[in-house]
Parts: sequence; structure tokens; C-alpha cells
Amino acid sequence: MALGLFSFTTCFHHFRPAGLVSAAPLNIPMSRLHIEFRRLFLAATASCAGDAIQGSDGVDAEGRVRALVIQLARPADWQPLADVWMGVQTELGLPAPAIAVNGADGMQLWFSVAVPLDTSRARSFLNGLRLRYLAAVKPDRLALLTGADPALATCSIALSGSAGATQEVNGCWPAFVAPDLAPIFAETPWLDLPPGDEGQSRVLGGLQSIKPALFDAALAQLQAWAATPAADAQANATAAGAMARHADAPHAGHPEAQRFLLTVMNDGAAPLALRIEAAKALLPFGERAQSTH
Repeated sequence: MALGLFSFTTCFHHFRPAGLVSAAPLNIPMSRLHIEFRRLFLAATASCAGDAIQGSDGVDAEGRVRALVIQLARPADWQPLADVWMGVQTELGLPAPAIAVNGADGMQLWFSVAVPLDTSRARSFLNGLRLRYLAAVKPDRLALLTGADPALATCSIALSGSAGATQEVNGCWPAFVAPDLAPIFAETPWLDLPPGDEGQSRVLGGLQSIKPALFDAALAQLQAWAATPAADAQANATAAGAMARHADAPHAGHPEAQRFLLTVMNDGAAPLALRIEAAKALLPFGERAQSTH
């Protein structure tokens, strides 16, 4: 059960659909899985007929996308992705993303947006999720992809059950999985048997796309979170530099040191932890500290 940068390459070579260039016969009806996959992840202008998805169906004529994917691979692991899956719902108020195993070496989260996005905004969103929830994961284990990426297009063909696609490699099948089953695929990210279209369509059927207002709010929050560590680091560096400049003060009772501590304590832009420590340091001096300010 796994997939990463290598996995997407694997996906490209082993899940290549037969006759990708030619359209499927028009008299082939769409399966329920194909309908749900198209509802969530394909461009509105997708030209696929029947159950055949084309490689370009993930992007519209203006280069915009609806599928945004995070993959963790080499090795696969569910817990970091579980933090993302839960965090986007509890902290950002977004609908749950789909969970997938790539049939080789990784697990994936598939986000759907109701209105297509340009790829720069899509990648900003994915990168914001990485910084918020996956900062401790080595970058070479992560892949952030959109419907405009050829590697994701080929995986879409495999996961959607597209007509003519060879989906398994050495008896290992990619599939969407239910949240309560996701942990069992952490070490083996694949199915040993082909997933049924009905079961796969039920997994996708309960999912919703992210509406524009929700997406905008989530992206703004992710960008704010991303900026906070830098601001805190700058504030800490400023405070540390000031501490160093006052290192020659004999003790905290020195008027200059007291003035510095008061400045830190009253600085609304300083990290709260530093302001608390400054206040503690001033406690023994009481009103004397106030008179030095």
C-alpha cells in the first residue's frame, strides 16, 4: 500500500490506460464511480465519454484545476495525513478530503474545490497545509499536486476506474478508502483485490467540494499561520539582541535592566512568553521598577 514522487512515476508507467488518445465509444454509460469522480475532481469541460478519462480532463481551457492532492510516501504513513484530515475540518471548517492509497508506496488526501482555481492559488493552499500540519515530514516524502500535473492525471485514470486502464501492479490496487479504514493501510497502501465500483462510489458519494468563500477564508488563515512563526522568530531575535546588549548589567535591579524588562513586558508585539518572563523578573522590585520607567 504506498506512493511518493517515485510512486507517481510508478503510477504513470503501470497505470497507463490502453488507447488513452482515442475516446471511449459514446454508447458506454458512465459508472457511478466515474460520475462521483467527475463531480469532485474533473474540470467542467472534461470531454470524457463513457468511462474513459483523458489525461487533460483535470484542467480546464484556462489552466484551472479542481483536484488538489497531498501524497505522503516512501514509506507510507497515515498519522501525519490524519492530522491534516482532521485539522482542515476542525480548524478551517472545510469538508473532509478523500483518502486514497496509491497501490505502491503512499497515501493521499484529495481535496475538491467547487470552482476551478488557477494553479498558483491551488499550490499556495497545499503548501499552507504542509507548513501547518506536515512541517516535521521530510520534503522528499511529500508530493503536492494539482489536476494540471501529468503524474496526477495518470493516477486519476487509475483511481476513477477509467475504461481501458490497467489499474494494478503485481496484484496491488489503488483505491479510495473510508476514514475508519485508513490506518490499516499505513504499511501496505494498496488493496489485494480490485476495488468494486459501487464501494468506491459510496466512499466518494458523501464528500463535498470546498466552496469559494470557504476556500478563500482557509487560504487566508493558512497564510496568517505561515507568517506567525516568522514574526515570532523576529521578535525573539530582537529580544535576544536586547538581552545581549544589557548582559553587562550587574543584576536585574540595575535601572537600565529594569527599563529594558518593562519595555518587553509592555510591548504588545512581543511574544507572550517573553512578556511573562519579563514580568516575573520585575516582581521582586515592585514599585521601584515602575519608577525607573
